[in-house]
Amino acid sequence: MRLPLKSPSVAIWLSIVAAMVVLIVMVGGATRLTGSGLSITEWKPIHGVVPPLNDAQWAEEFTKYQQIPQYKQVNANMSVAQFKFIFWWEWGHRLLGRLIGAAVLIPFIVFLFMQAIPQRLIWRCALLVGLVGVQGTIGWWMVHSGLANRIDVAPERLMTHLSLALVIMIFAIWTANEALHGQSRGHGAPGGWVAAVAGLFGLTFLQSMLGALVAGNDAGLVYNDWPLMGGRIVPFVDYSKGLWHVFVHDQGMVQVLHRFNAYILLLYATALVLWLWRRCLDDGMRLIAAAFGVLVWCQAALGVATLWTNVHIAFGLLHQLGAVLLLILATLLLWKVARADRDFRRRNF
Repeated sequence: MRLPLKSPSVAIWLSIVAAMVVLIVMVGGATRLTGSGLSITEWKPIHGVVPPLNDAQWAEEFTKYQQIPQYKQVNANMSVAQFKFIFWWEWGHRLLGRLIGAAVLIPFIVFLFMQAIPQRLIWRCALLVGLVGVQGTIGWWMVHSGLANRIDVAPERLMTHLSLALVIMIFAIWTANEALHGQSRGHGAPGGWVAAVAGLFGLTFLQSMLGALVAGNDAGLVYNDWPLMGGRIVPFVDYSKGLWHVFVHDQGMVQVLHRFNAYILLLYATALVLWLWRRCLDDGMRLIAAAFGVLVWCQAALGVATLWTNVHIAFGLLHQLGAVLLLILATLLLWKVARADRDFRRRNF
């Protein structure tokens, strides 16, 4: 049996996986903002799918939570009812992770057996399965960092966990488009356009990583003024602890990096979108670029609102959703530009 060149069913499957990743990222954000991420202190990939079912089991889970520094130093007066609230957020996050694992692995095996996956995409789908498996391990590696000597997870591990989730989402979206449209027959857009949009994609992804560092350090809870930070353009930073500590753990520095990269992204995106709108002949590409241009300004406003409200959970979640949507648009735009052929006016790039 000859393998297909296109597969709408594979494209739908991968699009569903991408949507599920968006959902788990948002649930993960809520888990972080509600301080729920350390409520389950063990990693039980199979048995952990069943939550406590009676008072004795709830008491057992609560007792385990009471042994970690977060309870002793932050939540020492917490009741069982309050513990249940944070437990359900973390349990829901882990359940979604298990569902994504099943949603990736089972259809992959079925499509492989049915010979429905285009040959050039089999290795990509297999890699996606592997990435989801690795993500589960990284999730526990992240949680484990907060069970002994910290009251929360290590920021760099949170950044790694979120970054890999976004990589999985990007990979699923890109491969879904390849499955839907087939292999490109054109020569691609002029190199300058590919490089320019790749730069936009890179800045957008970097901003998401820096946002994870801000969240991991609770840096949004300090310097809640804007455009200055504590009345200064750049706050005082103590470099005596070493560059790693400064750029990964210093609240002021990670917020500076997040703010300044946001300014660069905002200006770069605005200029690129206006230039692409002028030089591009493809209406679909122009629409994606315009949506990115509008959303990036809305995202900047949400970032300021998140600061001013001392990271109100609603603004924090909207800001995270905006980041994910920007990354989706950047991925779609880069994919379309990479496959474009005669969609750009060739003169005066």
